[in-house]
Amino acid sequence: MSKPKGSKANTDYMNDFNSGTDEEFEQSVQKSEEDFGSLLSESFKNQSKRLKVGDKIRGKILNLGSEEVFVTTGTRHEGIVQRKEFFDEEGKALFQVGDTVDLFVTLVKGSEIRLSRNPTDRNLAEDLKQAFDQDRPIQGRVVEVCKGGVRVNIKGKLAFCPISQLDSARVESGEEFIGRSLEFKITEFSEGGKNIVVSRRKLLDVERETGMTSFLADTQDGAVVSGKVTRLETFGAFVELAPGVEGLVHISEIAWSRIGAPSEVLTPGQEVQVKLLKREVLNGRAKISLSIKQVNPREEAEVKKGERAPREDLSSKISIGQLFDGKVTRKEVYGVFVQLEPGLNGLLHKSRIGDSKEIQFEKLRVNDTIRVQVVEVKGAERQISLGLPGVAGEDDWRLDYKTDSAASLGTLGSKFAAALQKKK
Repeated sequence: MSKPKGSKANTDYMNDFNSGTDEEFEQSVQKSEEDFGSLLSESFKNQSKRLKVGDKIRGKILNLGSEEVFVTTGTRHEGIVQRKEFFDEEGKALFQVGDTVDLFVTLVKGSEIRLSRNPTDRNLAEDLKQAFDQDRPIQGRVVEVCKGGVRVNIKGKLAFCPISQLDSARVESGEEFIGRSLEFKITEFSEGGKNIVVSRRKLLDVERETGMTSFLADTQDGAVVSGKVTRLETFGAFVELAPGVEGLVHISEIAWSRIGAPSEVLTPGQEVQVKLLKREVLNGRAKISLSIKQVNPREEAEVKKGERAPREDLSSKISIGQLFDGKVTRKEVYGVFVQLEPGLNGLLHKSRIGDSKEIQFEKLRVNDTIRVQVVEVKGAERQISLGLPGVAGEDDWRLDYKTDSAASLGTLGSKFAAALQKKK
């Protein structure tokens, strides 16, 4: 009996199957077993994997429900996210089914796993701890003043910044910093993030030192540079020359004329040209001395070495009766000092205000603008007395009296001399 004849396709398949060696066949079987074992192991691993609150996972969106969104969690249980976290304010979906998103575990209760796109307190604490360990700056917003400093909101956690660490310059209360977002350095982190202390000054000091090194390398004494007035003190004005680099303009170097306070000429934020006078290092810190007045040479003859420069006679540029819209720079019990122009100030005595309805001495404040009239000028002494336009002061009669008296005496004396001459 003859053997049944198989099809050519089956014959070719068997030939191909038997064409490999026994060794190749064994390797193929072994690889298949390893792949299956790996998949099975990973499956058991995912089933036994346990999540805890604060874990960060990456899940795939399975379904966008009417109230909740279901995502994979890498375990045998699906995770649940509030639907509103996947839609914007206008109700438009931010993600679609199949998208992969980063999520944080907020609740694990049996097979129920709750997730959120927002980090938990544990995640925030870990981020801040990492910033502390890495000495990395972090953004924060000053929210309120407290005893000894201010409280700063950093990623939802409150930190304390001592008043001395809020700025490189002296800070009185910290009120002016409320609401401002600034960079801070975490100097203390303990109790799992319940106790956080930060400093802004340490960052500013580093910035200043870096900027100072670069500035000093590129700029020489005698150079004229641009700067911005940052703050005024009784002894002078601080000018920012570069980020983190400040110099001091002593009050004697602000103007050629004598001024009572830097505020008579300068205001914070004002752009100025300054000349570098001297650079030195004191107690490990660089000090830069500046001058504003030396940028604009004095309009006087050259002064010989050892001689005192003559004082400018104001009578050549200011006349009695001249009107100015000046700014109040200082207030004293006896009157107010008014800046007529930069470097030129006069005194409006309290008695010259009198019973004016427009101006009341008690209500005058520094930086108020007031219209004044020049009453008297002592050019050599650089003293200017001011009054209100059209209002006479209580001692103006003395000027008139002296003038009238001199004229009367002159007339009487002339007549008496003429009579004596006639007698002779």
